[in-house]
Amino acid sequence: MSEQQAPYELKVTDKRFQEEAPVPVSASPNAVVMMAMQKGYDVALIEKMMVLSERNDANEARKAYFEAVAAFKAEAPPVKKDKYNTFFKSNYTSLGNLLGTYNPVLGRHGLSVSFPTPEQTETSMTVECRLAHRMGHIEAITMTAPIDKASIGKQSGERSRNPLQDIKSTFTYLRSATCEAILGVAGTEGTIDDDGNGSGDGKMTPFEQWEIKAKEAIEAARTLEDIVRFWPDNSAQIKKEMKKAEAA
Repeated sequence: MSEQQAPYELKVTDKRFQEEAPVPVSASPNAVVMMAMQKGYDVALIEKMMVLSERNDANEARKAYFEAVAAFKAEAPPVKKDKYNTFFKSNYTSLGNLLGTYNPVLGRHGLSVSFPTPEQTETSMTVECRLAHRMGHIEAITMTAPIDKASIGKQSGERSRNPLQDIKSTFTYLRSATCEAILGVAGTEGTIDDDGNGSGDGKMTPFEQWEIKAKEAIEAARTLEDIVRFWPDNSAQIKKEMKKAEAA
């Protein structure tokens, strides 16, 4: 008699019900939406969950933005007002000085500054400065100012630069002003206007003011005559201010 064999084991697989793919264990709104889609929930419910997910992402981005701004301000160094605007008659911090000082600090905290194309009419310009965080949140500040047409000789009455240079001057000044505003910083050294053309401990001398004006006139000049005309156009005012400063 042959050795008794063990009975065969019959295994039946029911393919009508497939095992669901495991859902990642996570409390994030995106994971919850994915689970709802896998479970075959109602489309309207999934849409509501997606709206909540987007709202949560926006809130997280907003929180990250303000945390980054706070970190930036704790680290940001002071910046100097290094330019003089003859139209607005005040010193300001040049855009190159601002961005050169703050871009490295902004970048370390995931922040960046940008300027969309400005809106312009024949007499004014509107500039927007945006401060964006890498998670997507953006804050913006907008300013409007008249086109800077101050480059007219006081004696000759002739323009010392062309309309394109007027636009560039206005655009540059507004970008500097909006950038300072969105970053919450202000020039602290060499200021003469104290945000209102007032006096202060850091007041620049008339000589320093006219030195800046002369440099800007040279930069804006189109011909040698434009440069030569600077002194005849401004000499009377320069002498008057120098005498006043000496008597003070």
